Amino acid sequence: MDKSTSAAGWLGGVAERKPAGGAAGYSGKMKILIVILMIAPLFSVPPLCPLCLCSSLSLEKTTTDTQRTQRRHREEVHQPAFCSNPIGPSMQTQDRPRARELGIIVGVLPTGTLNAITDVPGVMVGHTTLIRGDNVRTGVTAILPHGGNLFQEKVPGAVFVGNGFGKLAGSTQVNELGEIETPVLLTSTLSVPRVADFLIDYMLSLPENDKVQSINPLVAETNDGYLNDIRGRHVSRDDVFAAIKGAKGGAVAEGSVGAGTGTVAFGFKGGIGTASRKLPQRLGGFTVGVLVQSNFGGVLTINGAPVGQELGRYYLKDELTERTTPDGSIIIVIATDAPLDARNLNRLAARAIMGLARTGAAGSNGSGDYAIAFSTAADVRIKTVDQNQRHLPRNLKTLANDATSPLFLAAIEATEEAIYNSLFRATTTTGRGRTVEALPLDRTVEILRKHGLIVPTR
Repeated sequence: MDKSTSAAGWLGGVAERKPAGGAAGYSGKMKILIVILMIAPLFSVPPLCPLCLCSSLSLEKTTTDTQRTQRRHREEVHQPAFCSNPIGPSMQTQDRPRARELGIIVGVLPTGTLNAITDVPGVMVGHTTLIRGDNVRTGVTAILPHGGNLFQEKVPGAVFVGNGFGKLAGSTQVNELGEIETPVLLTSTLSVPRVADFLIDYMLSLPENDKVQSINPLVAETNDGYLNDIRGRHVSRDDVFAAIKGAKGGAVAEGSVGAGTGTVAFGFKGGIGTASRKLPQRLGGFTVGVLVQSNFGGVLTINGAPVGQELGRYYLKDELTERTTPDGSIIIVIATDAPLDARNLNRLAARAIMGLARTGAAGSNGSGDYAIAFSTAADVRIKTVDQNQRHLPRNLKTLANDATSPLFLAAIEATEEAIYNSLFRATTTTGRGRTVEALPLDRTVEILRKHGLIVPTR
């Protein structure tokens, strides 16, 4: 059993060592937790989830103000998800820490307040999670660049293809026109056509779109068929509408939720992950946020450490067993409030593939690796105009090429950390008679500490 699912294992990863002075070195809240864990088995009470208890504590001696804020926001998130016949707490209620909460610091740039894609002003995220019986483990994740009518007020965007083995709908028009006119939806491979149809339904239903006769739905996917009955195409119109209408700002649910419910990465349970970077004011003060749907293979590398090798689970081990296949896919969604045009957004999206490479991705033949980037800046939005204005020039204020390099680094770092968060937050999942284990956090932290990559969080 992974000791990271016990209080002792988790605390060992976060606090790293017992404070000087024995038990007296712990805070009052920590002492209460220890007493609760000791006496709980003596009473007829439901099993306690030590991770949930631990995550509610403020480790005053080892936690920074920024991490306290991020943890508080994460604990407050209420997953906007629908679960039919859930299979137990391991799928939905187990609370696992994010990478940064364990002292794993990626890169040099500071994070946004939430370290999430929703740090970019106006961006909202919604999930619908489908867990039914023994075989349905899938869902939908919606990313909204802003809360208005995206067809009437489009955002500049681009789709970069790292490896084109995928069924991403809507990419050709996005790259031809440089515009995104619908929410970005993530789902399961064979559900793309239906989800695109339901997204069109949603867009046509908006009051200002009553005369619209062309919609370009942007729907991306990864293949969750190892754990999910992918041929059943279980995502419904109501599921898509729920994800879009339930989208909100603030903390983002991660791990085995939404489009990440049935995904697998590096042979461990993958899922949804997010992270952000905030540039200093002298570099523009812009924010870059990333959200990933991880479902790919390779040799897991965390901050340069060969974690996958030391855990004994990686691509090409044991003659390509089914669990360690590098095939799968990843979708990376990048949002920024920097006023970038479509050309520079394509360049920004290309840098996300560099962040993917840092994690040890194999970039295999069968892995569809895509990055979708957009800007929320008001100065570059494309508003629908009437016939009399269509032939008039538009005034758009965009950043010069020379200003983009810090944004590129931000995209690389945020992508890398978002992938780690998708693994750290995902929970062990069973579907179709198969079980995919979550990344063992205690052993992962031990490996990273051995390589000097755990930063004490004082």
